[in-house]
Amino acid sequence: MLSENQAEKIAIIGAGPVGISAARALKISGIEYDQFEAESDLGGNWRHGVYKTAHIISSRKTTEFPDFPMPDDYPDFPSAAQMLAYLDNYAAHYCLRENINFNYRVEKVSPEGNGWRLLFANGENCFYGGVVICNGHHWSRRWPHYDGKFSGEIIHSKDYKDPDQLRDKKVLVIGGGNSACDIAAEAARVAKSAHLSLRRGYWFLPKTVFGKPTAELLTTAMPVWMQRIYIATLLKIVLGDYRLYGLTRPDHKIFDKHPTINTELLHYLKHGKITPHPDIKQFDGNSVEFVDGSKENFDLIVCGTGFNVSIPFLEPGLVAIDGAVVKTQWGMVAPRHKQLYLYGWGQVRYGFGPLLTPASELLAKLILLQRRLRHPLGEILERIKQPLPTSHLIDPMQALRQIKLASAMLWFLPYVDKYLMGKSAVMAEANYAKTSRIQLESEPAPGND
Repeated sequence: MLSENQAEKIAIIGAGPVGISAARALKISGIEYDQFEAESDLGGNWRHGVYKTAHIISSRKTTEFPDFPMPDDYPDFPSAAQMLAYLDNYAAHYCLRENINFNYRVEKVSPEGNGWRLLFANGENCFYGGVVICNGHHWSRRWPHYDGKFSGEIIHSKDYKDPDQLRDKKVLVIGGGNSACDIAAEAARVAKSAHLSLRRGYWFLPKTVFGKPTAELLTTAMPVWMQRIYIATLLKIVLGDYRLYGLTRPDHKIFDKHPTINTELLHYLKHGKITPHPDIKQFDGNSVEFVDGSKENFDLIVCGTGFNVSIPFLEPGLVAIDGAVVKTQWGMVAPRHKQLYLYGWGQVRYGFGPLLTPASELLAKLILLQRRLRHPLGEILERIKQPLPTSHLIDPMQALRQIKLASAMLWFLPYVDKYLMGKSAVMAEANYAKTSRIQLESEPAPGND
């Protein structure tokens, strides 16, 4: 049973990789907190969301936390079980479990006075001085929509757990992301036939180049335009033209969208074990018609069509969500309210560890700084023209530079809070009053219409 008032504490929602990283940073900084996890144990997507045969697409070195390296006997691409064990060990090392409340599903988060009221599914509610939301982005399924109705079985990639779900079936996988291509490759091994439908061209990268994990080639401090040239040159040498595999050429620059890192897809395409198709036009019973006019019958369709960014328990209007982009200052600070942070909604190009640790340390600094300020941090950052994010895709090296810059700016923010925000508020009130007066003067008198 929770105490009703925890005004001196921060509530962390979620105990996946982002949540436990945030918890470690708060604990080291001396910030009291409680953590809430809807599931029965920590790990997030690595515990409840991935299939048994999954391995990371980034590498061990680009995924491990810098302050807690993965074991030396881990391979370059650890399995889901190894990742979960690693996260368990991380939590044990920093004694994080003692603050986690498992099986606590948050139903509502709303502002109240100088803090936040949390309502839980079990009927309990509690007041906290601040909230850090780390509820992840691999749980709210995004489904495709086509004309007609499919009479066979349709599942989302989130619901795929075991190769037996594919065995001896004619399987169609929709989508060209990492999960979709993994499942298509699994179907090539165990299904009666494996097919892949792509609505556009994708950038497919092998997991290794010259014996080195591809993700480790992307950690260079080179600007993105130079990285594009470097990777595109390697792909021409190693893979050649995608059309030689039956695929269409990408319709965008590399890194404009999340690239797919998968070696098996191209292997099975060349062996005739996966049949590529364009986008779907319509369903008709167990038949699928594609936009090129071809038709195939299937037993099972797997929708590897991604996920929505969703924070269903947050009171509407507090933070804008534009597609996959959460409109927060510095990627985590709510724009209008004190001590509300939305953390981990973006997608990093490779593994999370090297970026999460410094980002979590910045988060802890922001929480401590906000306690000294009169105005919400989001408003202060807006006042000094800090831009809102325009994409959910994160270039790790650019993000690391931004974190360092943000940390270097913290000393300046109290001066903005003290000397500039007051003038800004007065100006805002004057503009509001002027606008209201003009609107009133322009409105017709009663009875004139």
